[in-house]
Amino acid sequence: MRLIVMGQQAFGKDVLARLLEAGTDEVVAVYCEPDREGRPADPIKEFALEKGLPVLQPAHFKEQATIDELAAFGADLMIMAFVNVFVPEAARDTPTHGSICFHPSLLPLHRGPSAVNWPIIMGSTKSGYCWFYPSDGLDEGDVLLDWECEIEPDDTVIDLYFKKIYPSAVESVLRVVDLYRSGNPPHREQDEARATYERRCTRRHTRIDWNKPVKQVYDLIRGANPAPGAWTTLGDAEIDVFDCARVPGDGISARVMEISEDGVAVQCVGGRILMKRVRPPGGAKMSATEWATSVQLEPNQSLGN
Repeated sequence: MRLIVMGQQAFGKDVLARLLEAGTDEVVAVYCEPDREGRPADPIKEFALEKGLPVLQPAHFKEQATIDELAAFGADLMIMAFVNVFVPEAARDTPTHGSICFHPSLLPLHRGPSAVNWPIIMGSTKSGYCWFYPSDGLDEGDVLLDWECEIEPDDTVIDLYFKKIYPSAVESVLRVVDLYRSGNPPHREQDEARATYERRCTRRHTRIDWNKPVKQVYDLIRGANPAPGAWTTLGDAEIDVFDCARVPGDGISARVMEISEDGVAVQCVGGRILMKRVRPPGGAKMSATEWATSVQLEPNQSLGN
């Protein structure tokens, strides 16, 4: 089959690399976002150019000339791996078999741009990914295939995405193409009654409220680790909180209960969060113990407002 790969960053690059490695199909073009001033070239762009593939970077698909350019490649299928640019139906349907899109959740759950963060933050015990037939709606369209995995109690975004979803999803692109090659790729309708939509997870959503139950606080921190990062305050300074653990203990919420070689224990409702790794304003990540020493933090001080 003649393929167009549309994607960005490491995932897009690795999907492209897996297709080229398999050598079963011909990649005729690569699409990625326009270059951004002051930022290095996208990994998928650099890799595609290294392999001698045509690279196109339209900012949008509003002009007919852009769609005509895509059509000229005579592709059978467009694989959309990690795409932020809106691709209208006229462009998606240009290849003979249309387009297929990747999403890192079990659709229709967690439609939106932060589908790895929110299941952890919400305390879910499972997640996964889908390849689906994109429409003009946000992550809507029938599902071609899906894959499910457990979210363990201590999983962070690194564990869920980079160690579980990512490697399986990259490998699955070969199965996606095989399903099209069979001539009758499956369609499963999304159950709209179960659909959830979440906005992009930003620092506006990840401020720690130490007066919440300890599990909710723990889920927020691990669901924002490493990005966008949960955070709290000491006085007027914002402190990013990364690696942590749940530990038992009672006391007044938001109060620092203990400082040890293991970290800084802060009281929540029903237990404590042991902060192990933090980042002070303008600084690098460091151990919470080192940070506590640098700011002369003492037990019984409070974090947050």
